[in-house]
Amino acid sequence: MSAAAIARLLGRTVAVTLVESDAIGTVGVGEATIPTIRDFNRLLGIDEEAFVGKTQGSFKLGIEFVDWLRPGHRYIHPFGTLGRDTQTIRFSQLWLKLVQEKADAAEDALGAYSASAIAARLGRFGRPEANPNHPLSTLSYAFHFDAGLYARYLRTWSEARGVGRVEGRIVAVDRGGESGFVRGVRLEDGSTISGDLFLDCSGFRSLLLGETMGEPFVDWSHWLPCDRAIALPCASAGDLLPYTRSTADAAGWRWRIPLQHRTGNGYVYSSAHLGDDEAHRRLFDTLDGAPQGEPRQLRFRAGHRRNLWSGNVIGIGLAGGFLEPLESTSIHLIQTAISRLMLLFPDKSCAGPERVEFNRQSVLEYAQIRDFLILHYKATERRDTEFWQQCAAMTLPDSLRHKIDLFRSKGRLFRFQEELFSEDSWLAVLIGQGIMPAGHDAVADTLSAAELRAQMTGLRQALHRAVEALPRHADFIARCCAAPRSAVS
Repeated sequence: MSAAAIARLLGRTVAVTLVESDAIGTVGVGEATIPTIRDFNRLLGIDEEAFVGKTQGSFKLGIEFVDWLRPGHRYIHPFGTLGRDTQTIRFSQLWLKLVQEKADAAEDALGAYSASAIAARLGRFGRPEANPNHPLSTLSYAFHFDAGLYARYLRTWSEARGVGRVEGRIVAVDRGGESGFVRGVRLEDGSTISGDLFLDCSGFRSLLLGETMGEPFVDWSHWLPCDRAIALPCASAGDLLPYTRSTADAAGWRWRIPLQHRTGNGYVYSSAHLGDDEAHRRLFDTLDGAPQGEPRQLRFRAGHRRNLWSGNVIGIGLAGGFLEPLESTSIHLIQTAISRLMLLFPDKSCAGPERVEFNRQSVLEYAQIRDFLILHYKATERRDTEFWQQCAAMTLPDSLRHKIDLFRSKGRLFRFQEELFSEDSWLAVLIGQGIMPAGHDAVADTLSAAELRAQMTGLRQALHRAVEALPRHADFIARCCAAPRSAVS
């Protein structure tokens, strides 16, 4: 992704060399994305339908959370917009007034006002309408895809645009004198690759940023205790669903990601509360279809390098930090690091101001996503295992505690400094995790009960009618972006 973006935006202004070894395994389980991936693909000029077919992809309208609030409970965190604001009143306040005044609000569940949530439940898919007055203009989507195929796709794309690729393992790093800058990396064949700026994409090892530059790791495992994952694909079974599923379990959660040729599965868990063998058994027992290949074990810590840009080295992706994939943010964090680099691209001196701003924005983004993830673990009625008891008892970061307190009062939500998750995302998860405000904003009372009921009923019915006219997800893919038969076989 880094090589492709630099080749696209800087062209021949800089020379890009990608040092990579096919002999080194990749994590490669990040198969679920969020809508910002569409911006990245558009930046490269990638044809969406061809891309979906070549990566065995499917479409994603959101994430279904099963058993998170309590066993048997489920809700969807949908992409796109919830309801419609009026000129003076936010939809969230209208909805709160509605449910707080009704004894039985089952038909007015929050998801009933989301085109993406309705389509996900019905197994349907279509692209958003351009007309802002159309009910489907509020729909948004991302992708599920085979991460290995996506990397291969971008490699081919980059090489065709002048990126040089060198196959080999790095065995040593050469650094300058007073500056401490990295001057080159030595490969096992004895050759040296020199450069002015180095992007560390070496994953959890953090070869340049962590090992060479010595950037310490800021550990957040006391808030996000899961430190293991097992990934295992299986044969496709049932409908091709247009959403990711996350199911809470005894010591973590399991993911299910539907692709055209298989289903991706995994178990993210805390090794302090569950042994590896039991985690393997639990994952195998819950597969929808026959397992394909051997399970892959991953170990990690939640957190980030103190500075993601040190000297002339920038950590991209896992080399800079890691937040578990509960909300599919791993690929997004790669993408925003690249975007930040493009906006702050240095000269050969790698001067301080750009570096300082890059690190400020990066650390803030990690913290904002961290808070959103913690919310899922903290706001739960589950006390059935020691893991969930520990999560319920954790002390929250001040930033998250303030946001929850403000919401508990009258449902007020505010987006801070272009944070990733919108007010609608926070609303969906806060309500889904059982946090209901005590009241609502007084401005919502300017509508009478009858006016409010008529407006909300009309909105709900219009969304359902529009979504019911969409094709089924599998039919949409078969018509416009099915994988080539040779790729499937």
